[in-house]
Amino acid sequence: MREGIQIGPIILRYYALIIMAGVIAAAWLAVVEAKRRDQKDEIVWDSLPWIVIGGIVGARIWHILTPPASMVEQGITTMFYLTHPLDAIAIWKGGVGIPGGIIGGALAFYIYAKRNKVNFLLWTDIIVPGLALAQAIGRWGNFINQELYGAPSNLPWAISIDLAHRLPGYANVARYHPLFLYESLLNLLIVGLLLSLGRKYADKLRDGDLFLVYLILYPVVRFGLEFMRLDPSPVAGVNANQLLMAVVALASGAILIVRHSKKFASGREEEAEESDNDSKEKLDEA
Repeated sequence: MREGIQIGPIILRYYALIIMAGVIAAAWLAVVEAKRRDQKDEIVWDSLPWIVIGGIVGARIWHILTPPASMVEQGITTMFYLTHPLDAIAIWKGGVGIPGGIIGGALAFYIYAKRNKVNFLLWTDIIVPGLALAQAIGRWGNFINQELYGAPSNLPWAISIDLAHRLPGYANVARYHPLFLYESLLNLLIVGLLLSLGRKYADKLRDGDLFLVYLILYPVVRFGLEFMRLDPSPVAGVNANQLLMAVVALASGAILIVRHSKKFASGREEEAEESDNDSKEKLDEA
């Protein structure tokens, strides 16, 4: 059975198993990074349920708000989901969006960090290489489901798509760009870059910088690959994923530049000095 492993009445779907493998790999890498930075690695396991649940909810909401064109043509629109709540929560039938997953996971972790007095920005840097690794692994679930393929192609590495999984208008086209593979490999490259930057420039990076770098690199990758996608998610005639990626990449780049500008850095130093002086004055008064 292509869709999964059947154990009695239960089917362990390959897609779900691949996603779980990505989650475990991400947690493992986060533990490695936490230990390298002399942080408590148990925070990884404590926060993992928050991040996973928040990511799943966010990914589903994003899909509901931005269904792909092929589903819209079948009448499965945002309004359809809003008027059919059981279909809206039927995530096992497919339909998740990585942008929403990242937003949902980040918000859930922010709440966890606030509740447990954890340095949110520091820990985003610890977690984000694992996030990119999870994405690289999870994309292979698209291969199993024969989805997320690109334009028709005759290149040696093009993949064959069964007739049942071809989009309308492409019934006579068998081979396509493996878009999932391109994104998987580029995500692995992002993992390597983040780990390298975190080690090489450890003394120059501020907490949250690696997360900002990720929010530049992945959106750039996704923005470019969306040009090859046959089934985008249009909202008011605009590719919602591509627009969001452009906004996030530009905003993250601007924030990173401002954080490391001389004026901003000097301002931070003055604030730190004032804080030290205030502390000393309080001690003297005591």
